[in-house]
Amino acid sequence: MIHALFIINRSGGLIYSRNFTQHVAQLSSNEALIFAGTFHGIHALASRISPAPKRDSVKDTGIQSIDTKHFRIHCFQTPTGIKFIAVTDLLQTKLSGALNKTYMLYCDYALKNPFYNLEMPIRSEMFDANLQQLVHTQ
Repeated sequence: MIHALFIINRSGGLIYSRNFTQHVAQLSSNEALIFAGTFHGIHALASRISPAPKRDSVKDTGIQSIDTKHFRIHCFQTPTGIKFIAVTDLLQTKLSGALNKTYMLYCDYALKNPFYNLEMPIRSEMFDANLQQLVHTQ
């Protein structure tokens, strides 16, 4: 079950945040911004210190998931550096498909909107409605 979703732009700014259940604490806007900036920094450091061999054509994707005692954080990074972060229960092991579908919704309802600026928060009722439907089918 997906409890919350965050979308972070390539410079570490929070452009979307939403809770889908009451099982996670509602972060204040300041706390959500701190979470986004901190995760962005840790993600960048993890991709740099990775012991995996570096190849010219493949960039290390950094953190893909973080496990805690009570929940799991999943991260999907696009080729352009946008990060889709989901907070789930521990039963949810693979979420790359759902996060990839979230990316497709982002492309359809934010990027194709001529009035949307890449660095600005996502304000789209169609994106919200389709994302809600996607989360409830997981």
